[in-house]
Amino acid sequence: MRRTGDLKLIQELNRSIIFDTIRHYGPISRSEIAKRNKLSPTTVTSAVSELIRDSFVCEVGTGESNGGRKPILVQFSPDSRFLIGISISGSKITIAEMNLEAAVKRKEVHSIKPYQGESILAYLLEVIEQFLGGAAASLETCMGISIVTQGIVDSVHGVIRYNPKLRLQNAPVKELIEQRFQLKTWLDNDTNAYLLAEKTIGDFSHYQNMLYVTIGDGLGASILMNGSIYRGFKGGAGEFGHTTIDRAGVRCDCGNVGCLENYVSWPTIYSKLVSSLAKGKTSRISDLVEQDVGRITPAVFRQALAEQDPLAVSILEETASYLASGLVNLIHLFNPEVIILGGEIAFENELLIAKVKDYVREYAHGILTEELEIRPNSLGENVEVAGAAAVLLQDMFQFSL
Repeated sequence: MRRTGDLKLIQELNRSIIFDTIRHYGPISRSEIAKRNKLSPTTVTSAVSELIRDSFVCEVGTGESNGGRKPILVQFSPDSRFLIGISISGSKITIAEMNLEAAVKRKEVHSIKPYQGESILAYLLEVIEQFLGGAAASLETCMGISIVTQGIVDSVHGVIRYNPKLRLQNAPVKELIEQRFQLKTWLDNDTNAYLLAEKTIGDFSHYQNMLYVTIGDGLGASILMNGSIYRGFKGGAGEFGHTTIDRAGVRCDCGNVGCLENYVSWPTIYSKLVSSLAKGKTSRISDLVEQDVGRITPAVFRQALAEQDPLAVSILEETASYLASGLVNLIHLFNPEVIILGGEIAFENELLIAKVKDYVREYAHGILTEELEIRPNSLGENVEVAGAAAVLLQDMFQFSL
């Protein structure tokens, strides 16, 4: 239901503005908060008292006097509460305990390769239960559990509508977890969450039109249009990996043929590496994994690239070419200011960024690339759980109608 401008709505808006001011400018006095936001001292005092009561804010001494009593300063208390951030990819569950600035305090990674469908949900509940048992603080100070995953997600109801890699369809994740642990739970698409994190706690806050592309077990994209994430009618916007590039190509997990994901993802890169090594091609990768192809990881691939291994470089160039072809389509459709490349393949991979830039500049309309930036993510290898945290923090602390 659309909310109207009643007193409670105005109070919520003022509290959100005041809290945001403390987070960005604290330590700060109540009078300075009122002055910055053109609010009455009474309004500020009331909101700050509530924030102190809820342990989100604390008093931290006195400031300089302008002639009267020294003002008492307040600042944000990010460690007063904690949250649980979870990322579910096609191969693993990453779970972390984080403070209210998305700083990771404790993190674990669990393989889900033996699991499919309903068994993944059962395993997820098991992982969460074990992890909560190791929490240093009382669960009473836990803000909740935030989960991000691939595929089409109904973020409003907390349902995975369709995830072909995990064989999940209409899975009520939010309901299952809230019933089991009595903690408020959020669920969102992973790439949407990564883009939100870059916009709110990363280095991209001043951009209004962005694309975030993640390259890992799959290939996904998120779209920021005029400052808001575009989700589409059923929450399926950004299924970049399932755009078709070859009607005679390989069959995808989704049932379609020739999906871009099957040309630009870690499973594809890994398959090409193993096949080439089996055919006798020499590569630094063999030495790095001591001839055990089962030990080849994205990190090993990136290390081989850094050492300019010919096999790794040739596969990277082919991957970058396919990726750039898809990006050119997105550039022509959405005309972004910046494209952020994330995921295990793009992490600390300067060669990939450089190759993609070259291909995009060659094939995209020049007017659309004159000021276009293509950059790596700014949140590093913790971007998965940072994305989960951003979903929770945005909902809890950012006022919206």
